[in-house]
Amino acid sequence: MTKPSIKIAVVSDIVCPWCYIGKRRLEQAIKTVGSEYEFEIAYYPFELNPEMPTEGKNNKEYLVNKFGSLADYQRLTGHVTKIAKAEGIIFDYDKQTVSPNTRNAHRLIMLAKDEGKQLELVEALFRAYFTEGIDLSKNESLIQLAANAGMDRQKVELFLDSSTGAAEVAFAEQELQGLGIRGVPFYIINDKYGISGAQSPENFVKVFHNIGKELMPQGEVCDADLKNC
Repeated sequence: MTKPSIKIAVVSDIVCPWCYIGKRRLEQAIKTVGSEYEFEIAYYPFELNPEMPTEGKNNKEYLVNKFGSLADYQRLTGHVTKIAKAEGIIFDYDKQTVSPNTRNAHRLIMLAKDEGKQLELVEALFRAYFTEGIDLSKNESLIQLAANAGMDRQKVELFLDSSTGAAEVAFAEQELQGLGIRGVPFYIINDKYGISGAQSPENFVKVFHNIGKELMPQGEVCDADLKNC
């Protein structure tokens, strides 16, 4: 018997800690119900810092200014680092020195979707930023990560040297904002249901089961007044 298919559009940014945490929780939920449903997952762009210069800014200085104080920076980064660790992810804010503009990363993520390498690339970008301290403002970093994810290095080099995909990213972001999405992570399931935030695996599973009931094929039934019997 063919399993019901659930399509998940994930709206996220690679510098968003809750997006990485949400990714792990979603993966745990999918693993839990993988024998019951087929899943199709695609990532869509959302730039948290669209005005960030191309070369990026000092990560700690930028976040301290954004959060309001060094104490708030330490408290908030410490909080997400602790939660990430519980999900099996290592956050190392001391290692990451650059807060990047993510437009090129989103362009590359869209290209990776066309090549069937999107999930691998998204994971690599999250890990590079939060765990490995890789400078994602530099094209050479993006090229290496894409190559490691199985994409063609030369094609990626030419792609990033062009403006290809920039208009598509901007259009996708405009459309998503038009749907009322103002924060990430955000999940659109089967083009119908919206879920905001890094939900627990248990909450994702509940949603999948509720949606799965709608997807199950229905046989012939008798009406209460027996007209169809």
